[in-house]
Formats: sequence, C-alpha cells, structure tokens
Amino acid sequence: MLIFLLAYIGGILTIFSPCVLPVLPFIFARSEQSFKSSGLPILVGMALTFTLLASFAAVGGAWLVQINQYGRYAAMVLLLLFGIALIFPVVSNRLMRPLVALGERLQQRADANQQNNVKSSLLLGVAVGFLWAPCAGPILGLVLAGAALQGANLYSALLLLTFAAGAATSLSMALLAGKRVYTLMKRNLGAEEWLRRILGIAVVVGVVAIALGWDTRFLAQFSFLNTAKIEQKLIEGANHSFIQPAAHAVSAARQAPALPEANHWINSPPLSNTSLHGKVVLVDFWTYSCINCLRTLPYLKAWDEKYRSQGLVIIGVHTPEFAFEKEIRNVEQATRELGIQYPVAIDNQYAIWKAYQNRYWPAHYLIDAQGRIRHQHFGEGAYQETEQMIQSLLKEAHQDLTFNNELVSVKGAGTTAATSTRRQQQSPETYLGYARQKNLASPEAVQQDASAKYSAPTTLALHHWALQGNWKISNESATLQSAGGAIAYRFQGRDLHLVLGSDNSKPIRFKVTLDGKPPGAHHGTDIDAQGYGEIKDQRLYQLLRQKSNPSTETKTGTENQHHLFKIEFLDPGAEAFAFTFG
Repeated sequence: MLIFLLAYIGGILTIFSPCVLPVLPFIFARSEQSFKSSGLPILVGMALTFTLLASFAAVGGAWLVQINQYGRYAAMVLLLLFGIALIFPVVSNRLMRPLVALGERLQQRADANQQNNVKSSLLLGVAVGFLWAPCAGPILGLVLAGAALQGANLYSALLLLTFAAGAATSLSMALLAGKRVYTLMKRNLGAEEWLRRILGIAVVVGVVAIALGWDTRFLAQFSFLNTAKIEQKLIEGANHSFIQPAAHAVSAARQAPALPEANHWINSPPLSNTSLHGKVVLVDFWTYSCINCLRTLPYLKAWDEKYRSQGLVIIGVHTPEFAFEKEIRNVEQATRELGIQYPVAIDNQYAIWKAYQNRYWPAHYLIDAQGRIRHQHFGEGAYQETEQMIQSLLKEAHQDLTFNNELVSVKGAGTTAATSTRRQQQSPETYLGYARQKNLASPEAVQQDASAKYSAPTTLALHHWALQGNWKISNESATLQSAGGAIAYRFQGRDLHLVLGSDNSKPIRFKVTLDGKPPGAHHGTDIDAQGYGEIKDQRLYQLLRQKSNPSTETKTGTENQHHLFKIEFLDPGAEAFAFTFG
C-alpha cells in the first residue's frame, strides 16, 4: 500500500509542477458551471486518458509515442476552438449550430442540455489528458519504471490511475476554489462577458505554450515550482522505514519459495525445488550490466568450482534492469564471455524475483538441504561470511565432509575486479533516462521521447553531467541522433563505467578524455591509451581505471580529487544508460 500512497501524493503535487500550468486555464474555464455535470467529467476524462496513455507508453514503442503526439495535435485544435469560442460569442454560436441540430434542439430540453454538457466536458477532459504531461518527478519516474519492468498489467494500471486520481484531487480543489473566485468577481464587477474572454485568452495562450514546447522547455526552469526534492524525500523516507539497506547480511530460517518457471535456462535444464532437494543452493540475483554484480562473479565461479562436487548448486537468476537485457542471446553471450558455468535462469517476467520478494542487484540467498533460507546478503562484500555459511550447510547435509577452514582467494580482472579498498568518496550510480534521471546540468529542459539539442555548461559541479549534441532521451536511456555528440561528467572515484549500446546495431566509435587529455595509463579495459573505443554490444563498458591520481585542475589531495570525464561519439546511434563508479 505504501507505493500506492506515494503515487497518490505524487499526483497531488503535480498541480505545482510548471508543466501543468498551461493546462489549468482549460480547467478554470468551466469553473462557473456545475461541478457534477462539468468539472467532474473533465477530471474523469483527464485521469482515464492519462492512465491509458502512460500504461501503454511504459511498455510500448515509438509507435505509441507517435499516436500520442497525433492525439496532442487534435487536442490542441479542439481546445484552441474552445478558447476562441470563449473570446468571441459569435464563433461559439456558429460552432454550436451543428451540435444543436444534431441533438434535436437539445438547448430546449433541460435534461438533454445536462447530458450534452456532460459529454462535452468529458471530451474536454480527454483532450486535457493528451496535453497533461507533468514533469517526470521521482515518484512518477518510480511508477513508470516499475510499469516498464513488469509490463502492462492491472497492478501497473492501478498505480498510474492512483497517480492520476491524486492529480484530479488537487485539480478538483482548485476548480472548486476557482468557482468561488469567479462567482465573487462576477457579482462584484458585473463583467461576466469580460471574465469569459479573459479565460478564453488564457486558454489560447496555454495552447500556444504547449504547441511551442514552453510547458517543458521554459516553465520547468523555475526551480522554485519544482516538487522533485519533496518527492525524493518522500521516497527516501519510505525506503528508510520499510526497506533493508543493501549490503546488509541477515540470518533467516524461512522456507524457500517454489521456483517459478523461468523464460529460459542456460547451462542447465529447468530446475525446481524437487530436483534441488538435498542440495545446498545459492540463488544469485544479477544482471550482466550491473557493475556490483560483475564484481561478485569471481567468488561465485570459485565457489562453484570448489564446492559443486560436494553438493553446492549455484543458480544465477538473471533479472533484467534494462530492456536490452531481456534479449536471451545477449545474456547467453555475456554468460559465455564471463566464463559462467553454473545454471543461469532468465527471469524476464520477474517471476523468481517476486517469489523471493527481492529488491536488489546483486542479492544472494543460501538455502539448506531441507529447502530453508538460512542466509541472505545484498550487495557486494561479506564473501568470507558467505563461504563459511556454505561450508556449514554442506556439513549439515553431508556429515562425512570436512573442511580445513581454507577459503577461496580470487582476484578479478577488468570489470570483475574488486572496487578500490581506499576510503574515498565515489560518485553515485547515475541513470540517463528520464525515469530515474538526476543531476543533469544541460540548461535545456528534457524533451521526453523526442529529439532535441542539448549543450554542456562551461563548468560542471561534482556528480553532475551534461549532454552535448542532438539526443533523444527515453524512459531508460539517451540515444545520440547525429555524429559528434558527447557526454561529460564531473566524477569522483577510481573507476568509471558506462552502460552503452548501439541503436542501429552497427559498431559505434568513440573517444574518451580525462581532464581534457587522453587517459594514458588510466584507461579502462574497453579503450586504449589514447581513449579510443568502439561499441559492439549492449553491455557495461569500463572506460577508466586510474592507476594513480592524474594531475588535475582540482585541489590537492590523493584520494578525493574529482575529475572531468568526457566521451565523444564519432558515429550516430549510441545509447547511454547508466554510469557506475568504483
């Protein structure tokens, strides 16, 4: 219920979003009419239209975006006529003549008038729903990301409807308040026609603002109207109260859930609780572009090699974070290249994830021979503790087993190498798609699912990044539309990784610089010393691994210096998903 409460609160807060301001005149223009026959149908039409569009947009493709755009054009024409009719009564009379004739002189019948008013208000609400595109705050981003991962289902639709209901609640309050103000002004000023024309002008201005993109490109620049900080605090407060922190080991003794059917199995036929009875099982939730997951792989592979013959079964449950990770061939290729030989279950529908009520990548669940979860750990680390628990559970299952307390010693390479042991600040994981986007420093407002030009400021603050060139920002990525585009990031940390892909399935060349120079000895495994690399697959790329802190323009200090990273793409079609650091 917590996520539904957050969705409802997020919807209520949208009335303060700059992107909603041009829509408000359409609502207030009917404030003098009955709320039941006019205001309520508008809000219902708006909420239902937004819910349907957002539900399909979360899982749909570019075709849905185009359909929505055509709907926006039709809505703008309809509302433009509505605004002109308010300004010029003669236009209103002419527009109404066909409707009156078609409705068999509805204006002469009170009941028919009421029904026609409801229908026209509902139509107006549908039009508003097409235009109502609130700035993607953290709460709406959370809801849309969840819908994209889970698909178009009843749960996702109810979440979006709850969000829309919250927006309708705040708008209805504004509508009722506006009705009182309108009535008071009309009574005191005696200028009903004048007020109607003012509202008509506001409607026309609103249509023009939306048509020119001012609702997102200009109004969103007013930070004092932005509710993102409030929404983020609500989410963080909820996480603090209801979610266990990552990288926290706990003991448990509950029965492991029945293993749901996976989409596909790699390195093994389908497994079940029955076939695993009597075995010690380690369930590892991972995804191949997750840097934290990759760093745990050397230990998982070493444990599989050492303890498989003694009854340990490791199951890697690959639950995707990004859409490209749902491609079975991509997972099969990553599994081969990473040298994984234990069974891997592809969990594209999140069936196993939900059965374990899991929330993290990576997450490890140790199950004893009786099918009970005896240990779980989220995030990297605690390898010694986990291996000691593996030995303990194997001894329980096979009394004749003995261990000399020796633990595996591993050393990963490239992206699987452990993070720096030095105590230093690291930049946070940063997503480039608008659903979970933070700290974008480009001065232009984000144009969702549309090509737009972005620029980088002269200087970047720490942990901030910027786009340069013509990019299309979608729910989970930013895609370069023409050659020469770039991404800059002022970061802190030893390693820098970026999840990249090719939108056109062609190799894409790129060049990396560190503080304006070729990286030299500080290059990652996916570029050379001059900074050149190529996108060939959709995966995580290690672009920087600093051997020692290079000279920079920053303050002195050996461990907490920050650096300016820049990647320039020499070909179009590059997809950038997320930065991670180490």
